[in-house]
Amino acid sequence: MPFSIRQLSAPLLNRNTLTIPEWTIESGDSWAIIGSNGSGKSALTSLLAGDIKIESGHFQAPEQDSLAIVSFEEQQKLIDREKERDESDITNEVFEGTPVMDLFLEISNDQAAIDTWIDAFNIAHIQDKGFRKLSTGESRKVILIRALLQDCNTFVFDEPFDGLDAQSQAHLKQTLSDLHAQGKTLVLILNRLDEVPEWAQHMGFLHNCQLLAQGKKADILENETVKAFLTFSEQQLQLPERDPCMPVLELGEDEALVKLNNGRVAYSDRLIFDNLNWTIQAGDHWAVLGPNGCGKSTLLNLISGDHPQCYSNDLTVFGIKRGSGESIWDIKQHIGIISAALQWQYKAGTNVLSAVVSGLFDSIGLYTQVEEHQKNLALEWLKQVKLDHKANEPLHKLSYGEQRLVLICRAMIKQPALLILDEPCQGLDDPNRQLVLGFIELLAQQRETTLLYVTHHSGDLLPCFHQRLACVEMTEEQGSIWEIS
Repeated sequence: MPFSIRQLSAPLLNRNTLTIPEWTIESGDSWAIIGSNGSGKSALTSLLAGDIKIESGHFQAPEQDSLAIVSFEEQQKLIDREKERDESDITNEVFEGTPVMDLFLEISNDQAAIDTWIDAFNIAHIQDKGFRKLSTGESRKVILIRALLQDCNTFVFDEPFDGLDAQSQAHLKQTLSDLHAQGKTLVLILNRLDEVPEWAQHMGFLHNCQLLAQGKKADILENETVKAFLTFSEQQLQLPERDPCMPVLELGEDEALVKLNNGRVAYSDRLIFDNLNWTIQAGDHWAVLGPNGCGKSTLLNLISGDHPQCYSNDLTVFGIKRGSGESIWDIKQHIGIISAALQWQYKAGTNVLSAVVSGLFDSIGLYTQVEEHQKNLALEWLKQVKLDHKANEPLHKLSYGEQRLVLICRAMIKQPALLILDEPCQGLDDPNRQLVLGFIELLAQQRETTLLYVTHHSGDLLPCFHQRLACVEMTEEQGSIWEIS
């Protein structure tokens, strides 16, 4: 049998203890493990991967060469490894990362299999591209393919669908179904109930770092304790007061919030998009849609000023022409942003409260004196997401989903004129997803914040997003072709 666990206790870095009374996974079993954010799902993945020290109990696992893991932690390991290989400070050469094809060849020399997966996930155009230049979704596909290339009998997938476009999600679902049909042992660790496959035979439920229930899927779904934890408790959502010290954006009567004329982003080896004309009026909420790698995040970074080509474009933000001698704060003070890229980058040695307060100053960490009312405001936001009891804990010790909630509070705390939400619900369980969507709806209703929203889940598209900017085609000659509706 791949896994056998009895009376296991494993201490975690956040002073919690992962506890599993008994759990057996037989060869060919398919399991779905669900739980709320901070329940210990990532710790369970690390346990199955052999990365956690066990204090007591019995733990039997497959040999490492017969086990493949997909997780945010594995993705972070690769990101950190790429950073260690960066010698640009010494060589003065830009390090773009290990080419994608080389990352696959590290795992397997079966070129036919590599080509099959490249075609299946539609990433032929990035096979020679450096890993550090990939979009979040593209890098996620690389992690998945590296796991699928391994000649393994047991697979552990922690949030495998997060960051993938709709087409790739559909293909991955079919791939997992095929692995199940082949008799492979599968453990899927998921946040969303709608991602639990029909063919999964067994289910487990984690809460407070304890495997509270496990068994046949139908039995777990009818378990009253499990149903109570997975149901969003309707609460009266209320936006905390806006910090009176934050400047209010004032636009001319006919002035657009953002105006991009013939927008173009291109690299030496690839055109991302060209001739894009886009005007965002205050109060118009936009959904930005399209497949992985089409340039959604690039476009949003252009607007936020986090992409260097914003200065080579005819771009006006808040009535300010980019490249006209403005300070970056003239733009940043009116923008809030949440994205997977920001979460990967937010490595400041800061606690949870400071991370939220830093949203008022658009900094990674805090480098200025903070007023008492600003700390209290941050606490109010943390109370809304039920994380105020962790205000003084280091951010990096929280689970991925909890970190995402903290950074959402960071983006929303100043209730900016423009809020950029790049897959904000990634990594969130169902109740917290409903909570975040509720806050987005509230911000939309008050019409003081304009929203730009990226998602790959149609169920997360709220009615307030009347305007759509969608990538309808990707070509080598023209880059991404966009359509406004």
